[in-house]
Amino acid sequence: MQIDIVTLFPDIFFGPFSESIIGRAISKGIVKINCVDLRNYTDDKHRTVDDTPYGGGPGMLMKAEPLFRAVEDCKSDDSLVILTTPQGKPYSQKMAEELSHKKHLVFVCGHYEGVDERIRTNLVDQEISIGDYILTSGNLPAMVIVDSLVRLLPGVLGDYESIEDESFASGLLEYPQYTKPADFREMKVPEVLLSGNHKLIKEWRQEQALIRTGERRPDLLKK
Repeated sequence: MQIDIVTLFPDIFFGPFSESIIGRAISKGIVKINCVDLRNYTDDKHRTVDDTPYGGGPGMLMKAEPLFRAVEDCKSDDSLVILTTPQGKPYSQKMAEELSHKKHLVFVCGHYEGVDERIRTNLVDQEISIGDYILTSGNLPAMVIVDSLVRLLPGVLGDYESIEDESFASGLLEYPQYTKPADFREMKVPEVLLSGNHKLIKEWRQEQALIRTGERRPDLLKK
């Protein structure tokens, strides 16, 4: 998979994408991530990427010209262009799975008061929001989305069952898990997990997943 991220701050991605699972995926050649500096696509000596909005109002808007140039320089027939924006479709595990099957993703990271509307309506294929709150820019949402989908690519995680059992992958939150020691400060691991009875363990985990989902996300249990 190829991922291009068009941003004003390409260096901000270096740390998160060079460590842990994503770093290993890159080193294995499973995914290639390229951070594109939007200012390289400006045509004035000040490398201007924003301007005041027509009609007045506070803040600055990202200009159409450099963003169109940057994205068009990256994209191909197989590309999906994504804008991270509060007005986008709420992100979910299902969306992560869908994106993980794409060959090429291009992320547009907004900044300031947003982007020129012509970018949204004529350049972008999909708009995604990671939640109803305000961030400084679209860089962090892009990181979140990339992290969630890269780990789904074949060969990234050693045990594929760990993906299937994770929260939201099955539609439920994940069941409680424990490791050694079995008794820590008089807080004991449930006896069923020590029983060796795989049928009972599976039933207990399913029951606990339903309980946890009902407590934390009752909306997931609604039919």
